[in-house]
Amino acid sequence: MSEVAKTVRVDLGDRSYDILIGPGLIARAGKEIAGRLRGRRMAVITDENVGARYLDALTESLAAENISVFPLVLPAGEKTKSFDPLIRCCDHILEAKIERNDAVIALGGGVIGDLTGFAAGIVRRGTRFIQIPTSLLAQVDSSVGGKTGINSRHGKNLIGVFHQPDLVLADSDVLDTLSPREFRAGYAEVAKYGLIDKPDFFEWLEANWRDVFEQGGAARIQAIATSCQAKADVVAQDERENGLRALLNLGHTFGHALEAATEYDSARLVHGEGVSIGMVLAHQFSARMNLASPDVARRVEKHLREVGLPTTMGEIPGGLPPAEVLLEAITQDKKVKGGKLTFILTRGLGQSFVADDVPASEVLSFLREKLGG
Repeated sequence: MSEVAKTVRVDLGDRSYDILIGPGLIARAGKEIAGRLRGRRMAVITDENVGARYLDALTESLAAENISVFPLVLPAGEKTKSFDPLIRCCDHILEAKIERNDAVIALGGGVIGDLTGFAAGIVRRGTRFIQIPTSLLAQVDSSVGGKTGINSRHGKNLIGVFHQPDLVLADSDVLDTLSPREFRAGYAEVAKYGLIDKPDFFEWLEANWRDVFEQGGAARIQAIATSCQAKADVVAQDERENGLRALLNLGHTFGHALEAATEYDSARLVHGEGVSIGMVLAHQFSARMNLASPDVARRVEKHLREVGLPTTMGEIPGGLPPAEVLLEAITQDKKVKGGKLTFILTRGLGQSFVADDVPASEVLSFLREKLGG
């Protein structure tokens, strides 16, 4: 592997696994997988866009190690995270006769990773699973930690299971083909790790974000590795989100409500954009509740806007429903306990915390204010 490549270990005892980060990993996938798994049959699930670019290279790499490949190509887009594609995945895995020493490979962004991981987690009550994330967002967030699932008309990611991968191959070369919008959307999740509890990392991003956006640079790999290490550390302590792991949802409670309100239409809003707006809203709401200085919210908004991300609900094309509808979506959030709203709020830059029992009336008033502004 290249000298700039990095390895992050997710420490979960006998279910521990490596995240490999660096250039050329799809071409090396066969060797990396063959060195870790005994099985020689792999079901590869991808989407039309990613498959057209990388499926042949992955198949060739696996074939070089005498691994048989059984591909399934699905439509691209958030709407693929639903029941019908899940059934297709499960049937495909069974038709390919994938056994427990074999594996299911997700080749794609967060949608394919979440969907494939869910299918791998329920077929034969759990099959081996490998993530090859092809978007920045998936490389730094959704491919790590074992959360899998699909969306419901009631909200995002409400149906799923925890199913850890056996290996994550984050090929930095594939990021060069992302559109500027896709890359920016992934960057929102990178910034999130600084805002949770790593203010030094956020300051580094403020100074170096242009280098992170530059193709083929060491700063990009460093940002991905730092993000993966931050998530790995949290997952090792709280795999199933009983406490600490909830912090990883900074900005997501608002963001998921916005995604539901736009009916998961990626032309209007993609996940990372929702997270960007959601993180700004979380910091503004923290200031409203006298938990943090308004200057912190302004600083967060300034940086996200500087990199080209949306930071206000008014930037979402097509308009949004009333505040009451957004609040209803928030009440479906997985962090709600006993009907009480839970948000990830902050006391300052990189000082996020889990706030239980947030008054719904305050959230409603805040949303009305922001929608009207």
